[in-house]
Amino acid sequence: MYPQVVEEYKLLGQFGGDPKDVEFASAFELGFHAGGWKGALTKGIEVRQAQRKTSYWSAYDIAVLHAGLGEKDEVFRWLNAAYEERDYQIESLRTDFRLDPVRSDPRFAELVRKVGLPQ
Repeated sequence: MYPQVVEEYKLLGQFGGDPKDVEFASAFELGFHAGGWKGALTKGIEVRQAQRKTSYWSAYDIAVLHAGLGEKDEVFRWLNAAYEERDYQIESLRTDFRLDPVRSDPRFAELVRKVGLPQ
């Protein structure tokens, strides 16, 4: 269902009214056409990191993109940044299915503890 995900991001960009989402959706789509799902995630990461240089963008969202690529070290680097930034999305750490690839890592349990969520 990857093509549908790309389409959903495009709709979010079109109807959300945020130029950063439009930029992300365009890069995500180009990445998908050039390199499949991994290409889309890679382009998405590039855009979100660039956007963070000029304005706020959620470190949690970047962590989720890295989880899709299976890049555990990067996932935890960005999740820890989200924790330090007090990103409200960190509250969904235990329930966000997109983080399933890193749940078995001991760093995940440590972060859940640090955030103060029930074990």
